[in-house]
Amino acid sequence: MVPAQATPEGRADPDTSGGATADADAAAVHAEGAIARLYGEPLLHLPTDLYIPPDALEVFLDAFEGPLDLLLYLIRKQNFNILDIPLAQVTLQYLEYVEQIRKSNLELAAEYLLMAAMLIEIKSRMLLPKRADTLVEDAEDPRAELVRRLLDYEQIKLAAQQLGALPQLDRDFVRPQLHIEQALGPVWPQVDPHDLQRAWMDVLRRAKLTQHHRIGREELSVREHMSAILRTLQSARFVEFSELFGGHASVPVVVVHFVAMLELAKETLIEITQAEPFAPIYVRLAYSPA
Repeated sequence: MVPAQATPEGRADPDTSGGATADADAAAVHAEGAIARLYGEPLLHLPTDLYIPPDALEVFLDAFEGPLDLLLYLIRKQNFNILDIPLAQVTLQYLEYVEQIRKSNLELAAEYLLMAAMLIEIKSRMLLPKRADTLVEDAEDPRAELVRRLLDYEQIKLAAQQLGALPQLDRDFVRPQLHIEQALGPVWPQVDPHDLQRAWMDVLRRAKLTQHHRIGREELSVREHMSAILRTLQSARFVEFSELFGGHASVPVVVVHFVAMLELAKETLIEITQAEPFAPIYVRLAYSPA
């Protein structure tokens, strides 16, 4: 703590810095307990009367985001060619709007007044007569810089609108919150046996719809059937034609067996005889020459 200083009268002057710190602490305590602020000062108690200062509540609607926005609006509303702006007409409409906002908010009107001065300056440059040394075809239009700024602003404004149209969290949708219960032991689901049976039957039904049937070709040998016919004829003198096909049920086997019989007859190893028309056909071994 800073000691007290002696005054010319001999009295001790208390420390003024400590008193200022105490006042600041007290003001901070009061500010924390304030229910509102009025003109920057904390309001500790509710007023007994209903008094609202004239400028306490102010509703301001931003119709345009700046001078370029207003100028672009005037041009697009009347379908003017942005590359050939009629400055006289646009400037008059622009000044009418500036006069309206100047009455309510002078600070806001300052930015628009700067653009109005630029429009008037461009129009005055266009009205000045051109000198002989400046009469060239590629002379720059005084409106070129303004047109460039308007086109850039319009492009950025359209891009901002496209970004604003994208879905945003807490505006267009809400992120779902999933609460997962984490227990110490595993929680098994309750399964009904009838539901399990129906699920299994459904799996079988779908399996039958997608099953494949493979067809294999049976390998048959004519030589083997020729040997089988010869063995059969060795045990009997005559064998009826239909009896040779008694043990063969499938069509491919019967066809091969018949081809084997024809091959034996071609090689004169067997004889096929018939006594009269419509009589039974018999097969026997051919007699070999002595």
